[in-house]
Amino acid sequence: MIQNGAQNAAGLRARAESQAATLPPLLARAEHLAGAVLLGDHGRRRAGMGDDFWQYRPAQVGDSRRMIDHRRSAMGDQQFVREREWQIAQSVMLWCDQGASMRFASTDALPTKADRARTLTLAAAILLIRAGERVGLTGTRLPPRRGKDQILRLADMLSQDQDIEYEPPEHRAMLPNAAALFVSDFMGDISGVQTALTKAADRGVRGTLLHVLDPSEEAFPFRGRTIFESVGGTVQHETLKANDLKDRYLQRLAERKAELQSLCALTGWQYGLHHTDSSAQAGLLWLYQALNGGVRV
Repeated sequence: MIQNGAQNAAGLRARAESQAATLPPLLARAEHLAGAVLLGDHGRRRAGMGDDFWQYRPAQVGDSRRMIDHRRSAMGDQQFVREREWQIAQSVMLWCDQGASMRFASTDALPTKADRARTLTLAAAILLIRAGERVGLTGTRLPPRRGKDQILRLADMLSQDQDIEYEPPEHRAMLPNAAALFVSDFMGDISGVQTALTKAADRGVRGTLLHVLDPSEEAFPFRGRTIFESVGGTVQHETLKANDLKDRYLQRLAERKAELQSLCALTGWQYGLHHTDSSAQAGLLWLYQALNGGVRV
């Protein structure tokens, strides 16, 4: 009996590994990470499917036929969906920085900031979708939807690099009263973050801002002659005494953290800091709990 159980477990693992091997690397990592968190008692408590009418909106690709409000659609040439308040409140909009600065890792033993940010973002999306939420990207490329196909679309879009050195947050098409997640190193011009969070707050959007940094960006372990060059190659600075820059750099980093925390406090968002040498599982657990508190249920 024990032998049969072991054989079944081995067979199940072999099938799971075989299936995971066919997935894109990002999706495989995110699925594995999400599965580890789901083993704990972290499921979402869900309210009923409320009946409070919110608004009509034009039908989008991916909406099922049963969602169409035929009476409203019969008034014109366009099809409309009748949104209920709980549907809007259960939408989660994601933005993950795909700029060049995110493709930095101080050692080969660490993941790049982009790799960790994308894995955490997609793993959080998997957990939310499995809990029945509608998840999509900020902007107009991928509206919030449910289902496994949406996870595949998210994995594909989150795997795409951008040429720009520092990518500003995308804030278009934020749904009223939705939740949001922004993940970045936030090394670029902070005005883009200010604009995005202010516009989100104006639409009743509350969310989580996850600040992802490499440990060397916190410690600044550089001494002597050093050439600093951005990943995209647009910024370069050479110094003979790198250690003389440490105090000024650390002060500016502290100021940036304080600016982000203050901005989150003003707009009702949550601020989190994650280092790439930390456990991805711990990062996802914190992130999911933060979103769990930020999404209305």
